[in-house]
Amino acid sequence: MADGGNRPRVLLLATGGTISMQVDAERGGAVPRLSGGEILQSVPGAERIADLEVREFGRYPGPHMTIERMWELRAAVMQGLAEGFAGVVITHGTDTIEETAYLLDRSIPSGAPVVITGAMRNSSELSWDGPANLMAAIEVAASREAAGRGTMVVMDEEIVQGAEVVKTHTEAAGTFRSPNWGPLGVTDKGLALFYRESRRKAPLAPDAPATPVDLVKIVAGADARLVESSLDTGARGIVLEALGRGNVPVAVVPGIRRWVDAGRPVVITSRSLRGRVLDTYAYPGGGHELREMGAIFADHMTGQQARIELMLAIGVHGGDVGSIRSVVEAGRYTH
Repeated sequence: MADGGNRPRVLLLATGGTISMQVDAERGGAVPRLSGGEILQSVPGAERIADLEVREFGRYPGPHMTIERMWELRAAVMQGLAEGFAGVVITHGTDTIEETAYLLDRSIPSGAPVVITGAMRNSSELSWDGPANLMAAIEVAASREAAGRGTMVVMDEEIVQGAEVVKTHTEAAGTFRSPNWGPLGVTDKGLALFYRESRRKAPLAPDAPATPVDLVKIVAGADARLVESSLDTGARGIVLEALGRGNVPVAVVPGIRRWVDAGRPVVITSRSLRGRVLDTYAYPGGGHELREMGAIFADHMTGQQARIELMLAIGVHGGDVGSIRSVVEAGRYTH
């Protein structure tokens, strides 16, 4: 925690989300209403942590955050960092925090921390968690120990790496987790405490992410219709959230082969919450066949993370599938 006249300058970018919402009786539910400044007024003591400047990016529900808006938000973050802010806090809708956090963590060079927070309850509810989450985020952004850790998500007093974060529950306050490695640390009574190092790859910063890139979930009995439709309608890449270690039903394989033959990247992840994909199985449709065919394996990434990774990689390397493979696989596969 900063003290006295030595408070760090922290930029607060308000984008909307549940943290900004109130119930509208006529519309029958919660809608974005509060500005960033109004949310901040509900956080007594924040001014003792940092010198805060609020900028209104928008009042978007989480599902309204497109890839283009996320890239505009990145530009706003980069502008703040260029102006010398010691950290940036972003209030954001929780439905798409995963994608925004991954995009920012992978594309912004390490340095001053970027901290994303939100709320699982709106301000009309007695259990509104917005103020406590925002205070914790400010504490992390103002912490010297947070420097060099990239983008983080801070909610329910836990600090999670942006490129690892997964929303694991539709409603619970402690929904944001790193399923494979756990939190970086916690906030506790005004302190930001870190207990492990951040695991971050070199930044991947194109002029803009490549779109469209599709994500298809593989299920028992699936065929190639969705995979082929994605190719036929102009997707620049595809991510398959495959079964187990990275396997698909046999009927999906012809669709993957068409993608590979067309020279467009196919990335394999797992629909399992934990673990990495690997070419363990050599039966038809198994990971070994897919890898021999030319599919790219995405280690521990979730489908939504791998989709953002692929957008950034295509944005940097265009149609060079070999370079895209090197970026996505990051040397974690031997062949």
